[in-house]
Amino acid sequence: MTPEEAGDYLESLPRVKRKGTESRPAWYVDDRLVARLSDASTLVVRVPLDRREALLRKHPDSFGVPPRMEAHHKVEAYLDRAEAPAVRRAIDLAWEMQAR
Repeated sequence: MTPEEAGDYLESLPRVKRKGTESRPAWYVDDRLVARLSDASTLVVRVPLDRREALLRKHPDSFGVPPRMEAHHKVEAYLDRAEAPAVRRAIDLAWEMQAR
């Protein structure tokens, strides 16, 4: 999945708006972060903590949680090797959590 494909998917969701900068775009629903691109191949996605472990177990090559994010509702999606349906699922979880 490319960053552009991820952005297109994010922007297809209701009420999602792109903010941030050209090099570090971020997508929000009602001013609540859904995802942001941290570099050319890493998308940080907000996900509920109770769903994060299952996502990591099912797709260990697609996602990771660096130590600095362990206490947060976040997961890194490695776009250069991630399965596109898995990334879309993580984005959906983030959108559901933030669109409440």
